Amino acid sequence: MTTSSLQTSVAVFALVALHVSALDTFIAAVYEHAVILPEKTETPVSQDNALLLMNKNIDILEKAIKQAAQQGAEIIVTPEDALYGWSFTRETIFPYLEDIPDPRVNWIPCQDPHKFGHTPVQVRLSCLAKDNSIYVLANIGDKKPCKSNDPTCPSNGYYQYNTNVVYDKKGQLVARYHKYHLYSEPQFDVPEKPELVTFNTNFGKFGIFTCFDILFHDPAVKLVKDFRVDTILLPTAWMNVLPLLTAIEFHSAWAMGMRVNLLVANTHHVRLNMTGSGIYAPHSPKAYHYDMDTELGKILFSKVDSHPRSSPDFPAAVNWADYATTIKPFPVQKGTFKGFISRDAFNFTELSASAGDLTVCQKDLCCHLSYEMSRKEENEVYALGAFSGLHGRRGREYWQVCTMLKCRTTDVTTCGQPVETALTRFNVFSLSGTFGTEYVFPEVLLTKIRLSPGKFEVLKDGRLVNKNGMSEPILTVSLFGRWYAKDAHSASGGIGNLETTNLLISTLLMITILQIL
Repeated sequence: MTTSSLQTSVAVFALVALHVSALDTFIAAVYEHAVILPEKTETPVSQDNALLLMNKNIDILEKAIKQAAQQGAEIIVTPEDALYGWSFTRETIFPYLEDIPDPRVNWIPCQDPHKFGHTPVQVRLSCLAKDNSIYVLANIGDKKPCKSNDPTCPSNGYYQYNTNVVYDKKGQLVARYHKYHLYSEPQFDVPEKPELVTFNTNFGKFGIFTCFDILFHDPAVKLVKDFRVDTILLPTAWMNVLPLLTAIEFHSAWAMGMRVNLLVANTHHVRLNMTGSGIYAPHSPKAYHYDMDTELGKILFSKVDSHPRSSPDFPAAVNWADYATTIKPFPVQKGTFKGFISRDAFNFTELSASAGDLTVCQKDLCCHLSYEMSRKEENEVYALGAFSGLHGRRGREYWQVCTMLKCRTTDVTTCGQPVETALTRFNVFSLSGTFGTEYVFPEVLLTKIRLSPGKFEVLKDGRLVNKNGMSEPILTVSLFGRWYAKDAHSASGGIGNLETTNLLISTLLMITILQIL
């Protein structure tokens, strides 16, 4: 055999082997973790005490990782802040941080523990991945030294980042991501620009970001649109906010709207409304967990398509405004009234009859609803709402939302306020809107904060409709749009501006926490 023939044969064999080893489906695992929190202190603890606490949390994660491997999972996602919690200053977080190198160094911490200094947490996570032959995503803190002549270098001489790391089945560090959109995290710094982190496996291409990042174009949308990832990994410490932003509600909707797999692991802390993890496919949730009754962690498993775009049930692209812009607006039966959702002033109209066709508008957004209740409950009121504008006190993110929701009481002034239970069932609903954005996420939330897998669908013309007959009692049916091009960006874009924003958010969060406690 000639050298040329031998090379050709080797190349063909390699391609065949790659094809054989590639998986069309894989088992995914996510773990919702009830974090063991440190004692409150205004002064930093020692590195040894910080490691002691982190090892207590990793002990729990280790059991979940082993269980996932025993169930045949290829990858497990663990939550944001899972090793040490969230209540820190820049000074008090420092003992918990390690220097995490760029994955291009081809490092297996489990085999070479001292290559990058004192890295016991990275070593242990690497060994858990290696010993159990499973990909592991964990969220830890990274510290990066900076020079005093760097005008943005913090006073302690280090940048500090909220960081995701991924170790492969050999224990090798294959991904590192620094969170960009911080939410009430004065202990961490914002990277210079959003990082676009992906890694390849024999069961698909993966992208990573963290918690609040999901509400922005970069890196979240860019990873799906430009980098064509199959699956997004999302560790989070998500505080649920009804009626539009509970974790399971929004994350399942984002997966459907972006037509991508999404693996979400949330921190579990009932008093801060933190719960809600899931494995979401482009067409429907695969598995999800919501628990406000116990203090327990929970592991979820599901089989997932490795390449959903190649799957026969991959949903078609949607023109979100197609139907709504081609019909004549329905008449408003009782006029419109104002109501608030998370400080946003919606225009509402009441669903005063047991069936009907309604339209409500705000600015350039008109929301159309056709509906039929199985029977109208006398003690429940529903309304159709529209909002188009910059969201909330910060006024930075541009939302377009059409929502049909249950009001808190029969008084319409309570429409938009949080409510957790309902009795009203719908035989028919069809919701659409004249959206100016292509990024719309379809939400359906049932009584007692549950999802509705297989009971609704989005048509190619942008209508969100029920299917398979009468619904379970509904809290809200929504089309949640994000018009990223209209977001308000800071003119200076400097660190000081970000620090001011973080301080404001921190203050608001602490007020919320005190109210809860």
